[in-house]
Amino acid sequence: MARPAKAKPVAAPEATCIRTGGSVEEIKQAILDNMVCVQGRFAPVATRNDYYLAVAYTVRDRLLAQWAKTAHTYYEKASRTVCYLSAEFLLGPQLENHMINLGLYEAVRQAVGELGLDFRALIDQEEEPGLGNGGLGRLAACYLDSLATLNIPAIGYGIRYEFGIFTQEIRDGWQQEVADQWLRMGNPWEVARPEIAYDIPFGGHTESVPDDNGLYKVRWIPERRIRGVAYDTMITGYASPSVIMLRLFKAEATNSFDLRSFNVGDYYGAVHDKIGSENLTKVLYPNDEPLAGRQLRLMQQFLFVSSALQDMIRIFFQREKDLRRFHEKYAIQLNDTHPAIGVAELMRLLVDVHGIGWDEAWEITRKTFSYTNHTLLSEALEKWPVPLFQSILPRHLEIIYEINRRFLDDVRRDHPGDEGLVRRLSLIDEGGEKAVRMANLACVGSRRINGVARLHTDLLREQVLNDFNRISPEKFLNVTNGVTPRRFMVLSNPALVALISECIGPAWIRDLSRLRELEPFAEDAVFLDRWRAINRRNKELLAEIIRTRTGIATDPDSLFDVQVKRIHEYKRQHLNVLHVIALYSRIRRGETGGLPPRTVLFGGKAAPSYFMAKLIIKLIHAVAETIHADPKTAGLLRVVFLPNFNVKTAHHVYPAADLSEQISTAGKEASGTGNMKFSMNGALTIGTLDGANVEIREEVGAENFFLFGLTAAEVEQKWREGWHPGEAIAADEGLREAIELLESGFFSRGDRGLFLPLTRTLRERDDYMLCADYPSYIAAQDRVGRTWLRQKEWLRMGVLNVARVGNFSSDRAIREYCEKIWQVNPVEIG
Repeated sequence: MARPAKAKPVAAPEATCIRTGGSVEEIKQAILDNMVCVQGRFAPVATRNDYYLAVAYTVRDRLLAQWAKTAHTYYEKASRTVCYLSAEFLLGPQLENHMINLGLYEAVRQAVGELGLDFRALIDQEEEPGLGNGGLGRLAACYLDSLATLNIPAIGYGIRYEFGIFTQEIRDGWQQEVADQWLRMGNPWEVARPEIAYDIPFGGHTESVPDDNGLYKVRWIPERRIRGVAYDTMITGYASPSVIMLRLFKAEATNSFDLRSFNVGDYYGAVHDKIGSENLTKVLYPNDEPLAGRQLRLMQQFLFVSSALQDMIRIFFQREKDLRRFHEKYAIQLNDTHPAIGVAELMRLLVDVHGIGWDEAWEITRKTFSYTNHTLLSEALEKWPVPLFQSILPRHLEIIYEINRRFLDDVRRDHPGDEGLVRRLSLIDEGGEKAVRMANLACVGSRRINGVARLHTDLLREQVLNDFNRISPEKFLNVTNGVTPRRFMVLSNPALVALISECIGPAWIRDLSRLRELEPFAEDAVFLDRWRAINRRNKELLAEIIRTRTGIATDPDSLFDVQVKRIHEYKRQHLNVLHVIALYSRIRRGETGGLPPRTVLFGGKAAPSYFMAKLIIKLIHAVAETIHADPKTAGLLRVVFLPNFNVKTAHHVYPAADLSEQISTAGKEASGTGNMKFSMNGALTIGTLDGANVEIREEVGAENFFLFGLTAAEVEQKWREGWHPGEAIAADEGLREAIELLESGFFSRGDRGLFLPLTRTLRERDDYMLCADYPSYIAAQDRVGRTWLRQKEWLRMGVLNVARVGNFSSDRAIREYCEKIWQVNPVEIG
């Protein structure tokens, strides 16, 4: 395997030493020292995990030294700081990433080798942090990478989940959820900060009391308090002196042991408060179907947001005295609605705790927050039933009512007589069960509101947040998502990175727009041969992973057709399956002329309570089982579901893909980032004009993108005219045959009812327009097959995809946030 591009080593503190030095000998000695002095182990009995930890602590020493330098610089310069609040940070494994960013990759690799250790085995030993689920958390992690790389003062704030969302296992084709015990072997990257902890109130009631001036103020008398305790993870930038901090909060009891209960023999009662409190941050996204799950989720969100805001105020007072300048120090970004309660909490802290008047506090709040919306699905815009909200956060409900009263007074003044507008803008949904609308709270309390792709932002303005755009158009803007090339190219695809850097130099790694210099090489036959060899090797590596995890043998010379993402009906994995069935039907009929061998790879998790998504996973396995049992498909078609898809697995999947499936219903995907990662590694896209696909197609060229399907406007028009999927099924013989095969039990060992929930939905509603897009999708897949057989053309298209993908770097996105939203500048680390 080629080595990752080498960053210029970051200067260590003044005197190099075993603790911070970057030479091979210093690193070797540091590994041995950490084994003994930090872990209390010695070589003859040390396990692979012991050695991994020793290497990790060695790298951590060096990044902590640089973090201290960075933090001291920010302190001395009183730097304006970005605070990025997110319920998820899907970091991925960190050791290799830090080695690359710090310019230590070769030295550490050599040191490990000279100690007689298997470098790749130690890298693979690392557990992936269970701090996120999908695109939201991965985007947050990419943005931290870019903030550090660009020397932007920043802190990420989130939750230290003890267990991730779940480890996905497959039994008889069905998803099974198993606890993700990512912390069980230790986490060398976090630094516990027990002295940084905040009491977080819950429940109880409020009362009005006179203050010293005879004015009434509100006092919240909570039923209980839980402590939010800080754990810090440092984030390195590529070839940058900046190391920033991700601060995560764990829930702990304010009193973890009741000695009185213990002494009278009530041993469970003695630790009851501790157990109940710590459950709060046990699991990422608890099942919110039952009431208890919803309570837990709201409490999770408030714990981390309140802890974060109290932490910002603590840091603020280290140098400043007047909290009225809070908004000058901080730019807080709400990553979707999960942290939106921060608007009400900052008001509580300013008004109730620090005695600032309402009007001034509201001005500070509105100048501090900005809100990123990540969804066009109305059901994904968080709402909390008022009784539930009041039982947990009674003071915040009062604050929200007051914000709402003042806001709606302004709306009525500016739009007299339009009570429909008032109802839609209200922070309280009065239709049916009263509920607090968190997206509305975020919109009212933020100075900027952004979408994450041009189409997404247009649809926010026109549909989802149309009324807010009507009254405050100046708030809205677009910042298209981006991903970090350091993890998803330099780390994941080192051979390709080495080839590119050989041809155009390494500067593109920090300035992805320079990949345009690669375009002339798309016509270079020798270059294309080397490109093809690298892709072939990546496919061999992935094929071995597939064989190890699933037992399925795949052909690296086949077209690797990949769809890896969260399982959801709008993402339309079942449309992909319908195409697989169409291919299988052709093979059964003997119509194999011009049909390239194809491996169709799926991956992704379904939410535990989302039955239809789980049924789609079962469908994929059932179709795969039938196809693999038919000898006619040998050498022509394989279908694979790779279980427990995560960042660690993604490192192998993106570089090996030939075709990227981005096939969501137009107008449903906010942006997508997997589409960018595939293009960065040379895969061609088959996709709709949805999310960032629109901009990717514009950048790479329409001729290098396999387009199909209705536009968002056409989808809306079909609904207005009356959408009848049965007519579309009757009109397309291939679609009708595929659905009838599913209903006949052909793919389910004779069980005719197994997939009826799916086929009935397609026949009766087809909410996501599979039947409307099916003919166009099949035609596009036929174009894919024909192009694949012209390998020189395919390779040329792949090179041009990489050369033209520079606009989708997270560095570009962060620069836009800094300029358009945060007004934050880079700080030179001295």
